[in-house]
Amino acid sequence: MSAPEKIVAEARTEFGKGAARRIRRENKIPAVIYGHGNEPVHVILPGHQTMMALKHGGANALLALDVDGSEQLALTKDIQVDPIRRLIEHLDFVAVKRGEKVTVDVPIQVVGDAAPETLVVTENAVVSVEAEATHIPESFEVSVEGAAAGTQVLAKDLDLPSGVTLLADEELLIVNVTEQISAEALEAELEEAEAEAGIEHDPSDEEIAEAQTEAIAEDAAESTDSE
Repeated sequence: MSAPEKIVAEARTEFGKGAARRIRRENKIPAVIYGHGNEPVHVILPGHQTMMALKHGGANALLALDVDGSEQLALTKDIQVDPIRRLIEHLDFVAVKRGEKVTVDVPIQVVGDAAPETLVVTENAVVSVEAEATHIPESFEVSVEGAAAGTQVLAKDLDLPSGVTLLADEELLIVNVTEQISAEALEAELEEAEAEAGIEHDPSDEEIAEAQTEAIAEDAAESTDSE
């Protein structure tokens, strides 16, 4: 993890939905800093600079917030995003100190191409670890280059940097490489599952037309035999 980006935070004195909307209209973001037994600190952050810092820092971005002239290291814990405009609406941080150990979920990044006719399934997209607050890995890279069907990568197989401790179960399945199932086999499995569940479908137009054609052919054959 690179050095935390420094951002000047304004103290937030107005609260409520109306105040929050006014903050967002000014391209700023309301945020709260929790932790270390202190009362939550409510601040306002510059929108664009904060968004870029979070984008660069990843899921566990660490920011150095200047709050009333005093620097506070803040670890990102929750990001609320508008589902339509995709703009950040609110941020929650946890106050941390240099040298302090924190528990975080680090994303898994799968790279490479597995063997032909295989399917790579990411069973767990994040893994829980303990790391020093200023040295949190942005992601763990898992290579599946040339991996054959049956290959499995467990949590214990991850290459953890020095100082990072795995908290997840060592046998946690991270990536699973399986045989690629054909469309015909997939359809057969789906039909079998639906039959076991008692699910019935109305015949499609193609199936109706095919049945009508077969009936006409059978009638024609019977007529020929009777003659």
